[in-house]
Amino acid sequence: MKRLGSVMFMALVFMNWANGYEDLNMTELLYSYRDAEYGISGRPLMVGLTLIYGAAAKGAVCLDGSLPGYHLHQGYGSGANSWLIQLEGGGWCDTIRNCVYRKKTRRGSSTYMERQIPFTGILSNKAAENPDFFNWNRVKIRYCDGASFSGDSQNQAAQLYFRGQRIWSAAMEELMSKGMRYANQALLSGCSAGGVASIMHCDEFRNLFSGYTRVKCLSDGGMFLDAMDVSGRRTLRRLFRGVVSLQGVQKNLPGSCTNHLNPTLCFFPQHLIGAVETPLFLVNAAYDTWQVLASLAPPSADPRGYWSQCRKNHAYCTAPQINFLQDFRYQMLRALTSFSRSSKNGLFINSCFSHCQTERQDTWFAPQSPHIGNKGIAQSVGNWYFNRGGAKAIDCPYPCDNSCHNLVFR
Repeated sequence: MKRLGSVMFMALVFMNWANGYEDLNMTELLYSYRDAEYGISGRPLMVGLTLIYGAAAKGAVCLDGSLPGYHLHQGYGSGANSWLIQLEGGGWCDTIRNCVYRKKTRRGSSTYMERQIPFTGILSNKAAENPDFFNWNRVKIRYCDGASFSGDSQNQAAQLYFRGQRIWSAAMEELMSKGMRYANQALLSGCSAGGVASIMHCDEFRNLFSGYTRVKCLSDGGMFLDAMDVSGRRTLRRLFRGVVSLQGVQKNLPGSCTNHLNPTLCFFPQHLIGAVETPLFLVNAAYDTWQVLASLAPPSADPRGYWSQCRKNHAYCTAPQINFLQDFRYQMLRALTSFSRSSKNGLFINSCFSHCQTERQDTWFAPQSPHIGNKGIAQSVGNWYFNRGGAKAIDCPYPCDNSCHNLVFR
């Protein structure tokens, strides 16, 4: 991958093809732990993997039955009793076939996880790269269940363990024993599928602490919409239906949603955010590249290839295609209307073709990072968390924002 101006060129790789949709894992594409992909100019902090050895006794295991894990860098000074928990993203698996494939990767087994990963962006330990959270206890919980840390089932014939909810609980128990129970400040965050998880588990996270602890949640690139694709069907609803059914997610979805909507719809954040009681901040690109590629215009919905160029590079979109994407942006803003009215919540919706902007240094906090008005993502999140001022920023429609770090795929 190479960087040209405000555009990032990347190879487009599909993990798997099955059941009429592409199991496109954007975090596999965006976060393969190469320095250039994180916008890193110097050597990043590398943090080792810790396995949760008591998890197996609780049935809290990855898809293949291996132990779950996390990466922890301890805080110090003024941040010694502050905790930032980042839930890793990485798509979902909705069929036995897809999950069997996934359990042989780092998204389904700790056997294949990197033993060290770089902490950049919101996880960086440098004040110049992460001014508000650099000296906090910063944790990345690895994602190995395929259902946004929410399933609780298994398939004995395929030797698959759908234990995302138990992994979440075991990780929280482990971190509380490591000192998180003494936190005076805590922030639960997540990217992509991890951003969905940070919304689902936000109030659970709040309930771990006393009323004296400042607790808030952040979802980055997690606002997946139940939108029609270019063929008039709902590709993502089909995917989520499989995830919820296969992995036993229904029992862990909030009753405030399932008491009036079916469980599949309750996996969509647009139907969850209104009931979250804990302060929540949403960072999202209005033209989210994962959703353009895998939900709005996947090849399965575009057999003649009309969208084949536009879906990979917005510069090749025709006027009708741009209009379609503008309507998607409008749907996102409409879904956020009620949420944005609450004074406790915050949002940063920029008109970029991107996905997951808090983990990459170049988009989180850098001289040329994306901004709305005179504020970037890190400043906006920090202002909201510490109650320093305006916490809601919505960009004007494409193509007005020249600060974007747009993703272009080959």
